[in-house]
Amino acid sequence: MGARTRQTPRQQYLFNQPMSHPRGELSARTPRFVRNALVAAIGHAFSAGLVVTAALPQATLAADVAPAAAPARKTYDIPAGPLEVALNRFGRETGLLLSFSAEITAGLQSRGLRGNYSVQEALPLLLQGTGLAAVAQANGGYALTRKPERPEPAALPPVVFDSQSNLPEVKVKASMEQETATSPVIGFIAKRSATGTKTDTPIIETPQSISVVTADRMAAIGATTLRDALAYTPGVNIAPYGPDSRFESTWFYLRGFDTYNPGPTLDGLSLRNNYTWAVWQTDNYASERVDVLRGPSSVLYGQASPGGTVNIVSKRPSSEPIRELQVQLGNYGGKQVAGDFAGPVNDDGTLLYRVTSVLRKSEYPVDGIANDRVYVAPALTWKPNADTSLTLLSHYLRGRAGVYSRVTREQGSLVPNPDGSYTPASTFVGDPKFDHMDQDQWAVGYNLEHRLNDTWQFRQNLRYGRIKAGLDEVFSGTSYVTVNPANLNDPANFRIINRSSFGSHETARTLSIDNHLQGNWTQGIFAHTVLIGLDYQNARFDQATYYGDANAPLNLYAPVYGQKISISDPYFDGTTRLKQTGLYGQWQSKIDNQVVVTVGGRYDRASIDTDDRASAVITSQTDGKFTGRAGLVYLAPTGLAPYVSYSQSFVPTTTINPVTRKAFDPETAAQLELGLRYQPPGTRDSYSMAVFDLRRQNYITNDGNFQPRQTGEITVKGIEMEAVVEPLRHFNLTMSYAWTPTAKITASSTPAEIGVNANGVSEHAGSLWADYRFNSGVKLGLGARYNGTNHGISDAASTKLPAYTVFDVLLGYDFGAWDLKLNIRNAANKTYLTSCGYGSCYYGDVRKVTATATYRW
Repeated sequence: MGARTRQTPRQQYLFNQPMSHPRGELSARTPRFVRNALVAAIGHAFSAGLVVTAALPQATLAADVAPAAAPARKTYDIPAGPLEVALNRFGRETGLLLSFSAEITAGLQSRGLRGNYSVQEALPLLLQGTGLAAVAQANGGYALTRKPERPEPAALPPVVFDSQSNLPEVKVKASMEQETATSPVIGFIAKRSATGTKTDTPIIETPQSISVVTADRMAAIGATTLRDALAYTPGVNIAPYGPDSRFESTWFYLRGFDTYNPGPTLDGLSLRNNYTWAVWQTDNYASERVDVLRGPSSVLYGQASPGGTVNIVSKRPSSEPIRELQVQLGNYGGKQVAGDFAGPVNDDGTLLYRVTSVLRKSEYPVDGIANDRVYVAPALTWKPNADTSLTLLSHYLRGRAGVYSRVTREQGSLVPNPDGSYTPASTFVGDPKFDHMDQDQWAVGYNLEHRLNDTWQFRQNLRYGRIKAGLDEVFSGTSYVTVNPANLNDPANFRIINRSSFGSHETARTLSIDNHLQGNWTQGIFAHTVLIGLDYQNARFDQATYYGDANAPLNLYAPVYGQKISISDPYFDGTTRLKQTGLYGQWQSKIDNQVVVTVGGRYDRASIDTDDRASAVITSQTDGKFTGRAGLVYLAPTGLAPYVSYSQSFVPTTTINPVTRKAFDPETAAQLELGLRYQPPGTRDSYSMAVFDLRRQNYITNDGNFQPRQTGEITVKGIEMEAVVEPLRHFNLTMSYAWTPTAKITASSTPAEIGVNANGVSEHAGSLWADYRFNSGVKLGLGARYNGTNHGISDAASTKLPAYTVFDVLLGYDFGAWDLKLNIRNAANKTYLTSCGYGSCYYGDVRKVTATATYRW
């Protein structure tokens, strides 16, 4: 075609290496360069300055191209569509040399070009509405750069472009501004996510409530566990059962419902749990971000909690070198060393790596309860050409820990003993010399992306993993030992508590695979994104579980540990197999850059097979279920985005119907949500509000004869608000508030349960975090977390739990390559109850102090 190219060995890689190779050259000999623009196709034109640019007159746009020597006029017929595709065709037809980084065009749409134009006339028209301009280069070609966020005043003279401008500067700016659903985010404010759509979509265009906790935010608030990371997120109860070393990465509530089964997702694939103790653990240091999608989400992920889905995004290989070492010291003997290293493996940048690792030696807040960990996460990305990318993700975790929780009896904690006394909150009712939780887990998988043509791309995500876990513990009962039956008010009657033993030794194997085709195209004012997918999960859980009388009563006021603990033969020794196959589809359509319509549907086939060798009982069930979602978003030029959505979820149940002798139908959930987001133009600030009506239906309750009936319903209604803003440079401010006036059982086969508060949801809960970095490098931060009164979990406590407020503090200083900080969570060491139920209560976390020194070079 006569297009001008540079014949270099690295020619084919220039487009998809924006960090290492800042130039891309468009020509006839260049392959179809990085098509990931389509992944982020919806809506990025708005954030890049669409409104401002569209308002400029055509004559002004023409001035964006320096008056180079004009070639002969030419007739063009380039249809509207992804900007990269349009530029590719323009380059082939003109032989013009264009240079730009892949990120700068990601997600942008061209309005096309039809008619007879010179190059100087054609380029501005092709770039119209994208927020980009063409800069003349000394070699006769052009480089693309972003325009200023605000147009220049009309009285100013036309901009004169320096022909000596070089692309590396453009590349640096683009890499700082561009964001994807898996990329690092500088600061607290993320603008894109794939968790709510499985496509890289602006959050403001997603018709469901989403919060993103970035790595910077986790580090600022001193979050060492996943539940710590979610402490300032609305609608999340991070510790419904207080601190528990067994479930730090899984047991929390979203909108009043637990997420333990099926559990969170890692890089979009389920970390499948099954109400066992072989529970997948994650590490915040290896996480780039945590996305919280609130409300039912089965249309994307199959079996899902009614409250929502938490998706952890792993750190990925980087074309920019990363070299980081970190040392932490904390109270309770805490010592940790971590490292993060990444960069290109070869000269042309087609092979990238990353290795993240953690080595920890620590204890929980009780002497003798270990909290040790080794965690290593190697990753490798291979980009053989501009259309294909393969990222291998893996991790290995070895945990050697005790069993730490802060459970006690309701009597003597929430309410006084009959003699008016309270038992010490610091008493540990387990046994540090017996309790332990050992876990070895590993997983390996990959993310494959391949562009088939200008419209379609294929993705396949796969992960296989294995856990081996061993748990032995002593836990408290709900009755005291009566020392003096003749005088029930004798304080001695409330000093000694009965305990039991429990243990489970398990192995879990899980395979998850998700395949989908994504299509992007434009028809006039319509920009379409279509997703067609098929996913599959196969999990096997082998476990031997026992329960017995510990024969080891404990004096709560003078505990003696190390008593002989009795155990029993397993009451369950068997295998559970879970399988699920889902076929799903989703259609997103953006109309005239103002209205976004999202519609999705899915059909799942799920089976549960159990072989209990201890009782010689084999059960099997298979369920099929269709779920759907629909949403509508309006994008106002002012930055406001109201939306409405309806979504569904389901979870199979293993409970047998006493009439049919078959398993009951799956539990279901449905949610109607109205929301409003606001992203003020010219800022990074993000505000959101959601009003929701969420109903869990068809769950199992027992009637007066203790027979199960599928007649239960729990209704949760409320309002959630969140603001993540930067009022000043170096000033981060995060605010959240949840008002939940209704969280009740609204239907049950036991009439007395109707109207009872469900799952310990507080009517009022809120948080505030603010930190500021002074020019001297000193950083100060303060956070407050408030949780209002509630009636406890499940059967409801005998009296309301009191409200509490916990304060967190950050003191930091960074200079050169060093970053030093001190985090204090629960700085006042407040004693508080998180929930009560079934005769037991759970205290919250004690004060935790962590000093961190990070060195980057």
